[in-house]
Amino acid sequence: MIKALPYKFLTSLLFTSLLLLSASVVQAANCAHRGVLDDKFCDENKDLVADTPKDSSKWRDPSTLVFTYTPVEDPAVYKDAFSEFQKYLTEITGKRVVYFTVHSNAAEVEAMRSGRLHIAGFSTGPTGYAVNLAGYVPIAVKGTEESFQGYNLIIVVKKDSPIKTIADLKGKLVAHTSASSNSGNLAPRALFPDSGITPDKDYTVKYSGKHDQSILGVMTGDYDAAPVASDVFHRMANAGRIKKDDFRIIFTSPRFPTSSFGYAHDLNPDLASKIQYAFSTFRFTSKMQETFGGADRFFPITYKKDWKVIRDIAHATGTAYTKKGLKKLAEKDAAKAAKKKAKKLAEEAKKKMK
Repeated sequence: MIKALPYKFLTSLLFTSLLLLSASVVQAANCAHRGVLDDKFCDENKDLVADTPKDSSKWRDPSTLVFTYTPVEDPAVYKDAFSEFQKYLTEITGKRVVYFTVHSNAAEVEAMRSGRLHIAGFSTGPTGYAVNLAGYVPIAVKGTEESFQGYNLIIVVKKDSPIKTIADLKGKLVAHTSASSNSGNLAPRALFPDSGITPDKDYTVKYSGKHDQSILGVMTGDYDAAPVASDVFHRMANAGRIKKDDFRIIFTSPRFPTSSFGYAHDLNPDLASKIQYAFSTFRFTSKMQETFGGADRFFPITYKKDWKVIRDIAHATGTAYTKKGLKKLAEKDAAKAAKKKAKKLAEEAKKKMK
């Protein structure tokens, strides 16, 4: 027999529920427009990114700023590449700046949403998740004085492959990078059907995890082809990791913006202004220019205007920058990480047996 709950407990529970409901109503009433942003944020100026909180008590002014860059390739490479920029951020803001290594796009979004990450570079596709769910404010893209640095979706195959066009991908094993990637997954799903080929239907999709892994997989014969970001392909070639002559490019898309850079929406406005100033005035070192394909600065952008093509591709593929979408992304990231770890353990065990 189930005992009746005490009257005082029920009264307390009801009171707490009413307080939570009241807080939710007040929050909604205090926000005239939210758009597609998470309930935690407001967008009254309708620029599609989260506004600075109206309540100054919610502004954050940490003594140490945490910075990271998207986990596109080897994280260690970019930790070193951004070291001079971190020093400049310290000079401008007067705060210590540390680099936080992330190993998945979902983890990077969650880090900013939880308040553990203050300044970041997000890959093109995941930028939308960061904006809608983490209160991320994109302000720049790597570039030059004339324009931001762009990239194309390219399809790479081995130089002796019989694949000549997108139509030839039918029946093949094709490496996509990750579910949230623009050039590595979303753009192919939006653009390829116009050429008569639908991913998953006309060819088998296998997620590699990263652009460089897709490219290396094509080189070793693990995949027949791979849609990847052109800037990653050229960086790998320039670094000597691959030889361009070992590949053929059978398709090149229109130009997309590269990774965005920005900060958390709830930073103290004075601090946010200093961060913006640092991005606008910093000039890349020769090492950074070499690493980032000739870009010599951070070029100013807006999410509303410059990410429109990316949002359109996401909408065309049914991708929603929601909690549910991020959860799926995290699950895929976890599955890939587990598979990678299992493969590594198997290789180590194989070596010990020799």
